[in-house]
Amino acid sequence: MPHRERAPAKQNLKLDEFLPFLLSTASNAVSNLVARTYQSRFGLNIPQWRLVAVLAEAHGLTQQALCDRTLMDKVTVSRAASALVSRGLASRSPNSQDGRSHTLVLTTDGRLLFDDVAPAALAIEQVLFEAFSTKDMAQFAAFLHQVRSRAEALSGEELHAQP
Repeated sequence: MPHRERAPAKQNLKLDEFLPFLLSTASNAVSNLVARTYQSRFGLNIPQWRLVAVLAEAHGLTQQALCDRTLMDKVTVSRAASALVSRGLASRSPNSQDGRSHTLVLTTDGRLLFDDVAPAALAIEQVLFEAFSTKDMAQFAAFLHQVRSRAEALSGEELHAQP
């Protein structure tokens, strides 16, 4: 296989200006902030909180559906689900449509926990974004939805960026 020479990059990559890096580190910073609150006040880690929040919006989801909704891997979802079941915050039942999987549902205790956590989540969001206008927040949310949609659309493709 012949060696292909690459054209020199027109500019150097600067991480502090590279949007995927900025998005990732901003997400990690927010997740770490939220994680401290959820862990200290509610004994939940981020994957557990995400499952509780998603299950509060839906009545019973398979672990695959939870993976799809949260974009977390199967092992992370499985561990979080097991922890919620062990704490009595969620229950598992056989999936009536597919005998190989289970459906996860919040228990009454899980719903009560969500009802306590949700106001804390909204308060964190309020404090974190208080310097932004309502218009800026709507635009920011729209941008994030667009970025996620585009990334999902490209996820099955092998990208060959040209410098």
